[in-house]
Amino acid sequence: MTNMRVKNGLLLTMAAASVFLLSSCAQSQAQPSGTAAPSDTASASTSTSASSTPSSSVSASPSSSGTTTASGVALCKAGSLTASVDSTGGGAAGSVYMKLILTNTGTEPCVLNGFPGVSLTSGATGDPIGAAAARDDSQPVTQVVLAPGKAGFAQLRYTQAGNYPECTQAPAAGFRVYPPEDTASLFIPQQRTACSNTNINLLSVQAFQAG
Repeated sequence: MTNMRVKNGLLLTMAAASVFLLSSCAQSQAQPSGTAAPSDTASASTSTSASSTPSSSVSASPSSSGTTTASGVALCKAGSLTASVDSTGGGAAGSVYMKLILTNTGTEPCVLNGFPGVSLTSGATGDPIGAAAARDDSQPVTQVVLAPGKAGFAQLRYTQAGNYPECTQAPAAGFRVYPPEDTASLFIPQQRTACSNTNINLLSVQAFQAG
């Protein structure tokens, strides 16, 4: 009887130990293996990448106008000029030297910059006859600022058409003059003999100078 009680006690003790071991294993498997939050690390990385991306902006540069000089003074235009010639300079070897004069009749200063275009023409609205004036580079190009009422001049040389035996002579009523960098013209009445041959230069002109 006593042996049976001992055996029963041992069995109960062993059963209790088995239950304890199984409970411990179950609790060990339920415990999470890590504590880091990967989503936090990814969020921080994205934020750093975005803030390190540089931004850029482009601003347009205004274009400069072709009718204004670097000094800000407008170029002289035919509409605010009058043209005349002074032939008192004399002549030599069949040529006549004269001053081609442009006067500012406007209310604002303007600039003559370089060479005028000059041709002999059949009239105020007529076609040019022969070759236009060749440029004489002996006078340096400078910006000539004309206050209202002031004038600048360019030396113009006319060679007598009779100096050229091959010249096909034609009567000219005067000079058509284009201010530098202008497409409008002025007319100066002056009777001359022109050559219709475009390979003969009866005219040459220098750059404008201050009057």
